Amino acid sequence: MIKTASILQCLLCLMTLCSSFFVHSANQLGGVRIWAAPESTRVVFDLSEAPNFTHFLLTNPYRLVVDLKSTSTPINLAKLTNNSKLIKRVRISQPPSKGTLRLVIDLTKPVKSSLFSLSPTAPYGNRLVVDLDGSGSQQMIKINQPKTELRDVIVAIDAGHGGDDPGSIGPSGIYEKQVVLQIAKKVEAKINATPGMKAVMTRSGDYFVNLNKRSEIARNSKADLLISIHADAFTSPQPRGASVWVLSMKRANSEIGRWLEHKEKHSELLGGAGEIIQNTDNEQYLAMTLLDMSMDRSMAISHNIAGDVLSNLGTVTKLHKYKPESASFAVLKSPDIPSILVETGFISNYKEERLLSQRDHQNNIASAVYKGVLKYFESNPPVGSLMANKGSFKHHVRSGESLSVIANKYHISIASIKRANGLKSNILKIGQKLVIPKA
Repeated sequence: MIKTASILQCLLCLMTLCSSFFVHSANQLGGVRIWAAPESTRVVFDLSEAPNFTHFLLTNPYRLVVDLKSTSTPINLAKLTNNSKLIKRVRISQPPSKGTLRLVIDLTKPVKSSLFSLSPTAPYGNRLVVDLDGSGSQQMIKINQPKTELRDVIVAIDAGHGGDDPGSIGPSGIYEKQVVLQIAKKVEAKINATPGMKAVMTRSGDYFVNLNKRSEIARNSKADLLISIHADAFTSPQPRGASVWVLSMKRANSEIGRWLEHKEKHSELLGGAGEIIQNTDNEQYLAMTLLDMSMDRSMAISHNIAGDVLSNLGTVTKLHKYKPESASFAVLKSPDIPSILVETGFISNYKEERLLSQRDHQNNIASAVYKGVLKYFESNPPVGSLMANKGSFKHHVRSGESLSVIANKYHISIASIKRANGLKSNILKIGQKLVIPKA
């Protein structure tokens, strides 16, 4: 009887110890992903449960310390893929208490940090997101650069989704984020090859940019237009065709539109809407600025450009709708910047998914978007822009440029350049200023 009691006591002690161990290690860190942007980095910690965490920054050397309570991990952080200019490495350090997992992010310089947790959203589970911003004063330097007398027309190009947010996934597994970035880069190249126009990308690689930040990038670049490029999806595989969207002050005017509005909210969760979650004043600010009269002007311009882009798209691909549609997308809500959203086709449709992955079709889509934008700005050039200048303008000769290259770029003859500049030979010097007469 005594032996039985003794055995029971041992079992109870063992169960208590096991219970204590599981309490201390209830959460599991199963993966770490680093998404590097040019001036910022996002680190995502994948967890089995919602994280209970604290954090603090240290200097000399610079590092961010994150303590995850009741957490353990089997992963080897030394093998972590890291392409960030802000992060030296991510490592495990001595914990302050039993059962706490202390993670240290060694930094290359001072950064601003923002941490928030996200609940499961397919295809991901619980996550702790760490946003690091290393832009500092560098961004102010860019903004304060002196203006030129005649400026380019600036077009901000936004490739939807990115990083943790794959967007829609096609029947064969193609990600929307990949397709739209490829098309966006083709639009960028066409705009940059046009005299008097310049493209600015909201993202140039596979990383997520918060929706508010996309408009901010366009605004800081003094963009005349923001184009957001996406690929549609729907609950059934039948719908096909491209469409162009403008901002609606009310609910979307179609079933597809309501589905897309829902999908955008889903994207915020996937990418981590840190700025939106933490800054509750954003909605109040937006509500106030939408009352500004500039919104009426921006929406009118957006609708005109959307019509030009849509008519060009109709020459290279099937259209889902023959008129611009309206929906309430966050990326379109800049009151001071005309904005359109181009859905290049339905990636949920097997035939269109295959088309959207083909280089020739991507180039045709990009050309159609570019031609629509060019047509509008040639007819309505902004005041003070090169496109609005009816006379001549200056070109600075760069390395590798010849008269024939410059003449071809501006669609004028070599003779007209020589005549305008009094040149007796075809020899040019790097840095030489040439007067470019109007074509």
